[in-house]
Amino acid sequence: MSKVWIDQDLCTGDGLCCEIVPSVFVMSDDGLAYVREQGDTGFDENGHPKLRMHDGLASFPDDLADAVQEAAEECPGECIFIEQA
Repeated sequence: MSKVWIDQDLCTGDGLCCEIVPSVFVMSDDGLAYVREQGDTGFDENGHPKLRMHDGLASFPDDLADAVQEAAEECPGECIFIEQA
């Protein structure tokens, strides 16, 4: 499994990543995208993102590698970073 994270300082909030791979990326009410672990909603009980830039490294399965790569390439803020397994 590879891992992905978003630098929120660079995120423009376009949400393209969430459209491309909604199981990996989620938009928050703060207008920024966040990563989430598989099977996780990405939000706590108050609706706030669980993961931030400093601890927001999320694993994703190999079958989503192409889609996550596409999300990173299409991102206008160039804020999605992938760490290959």
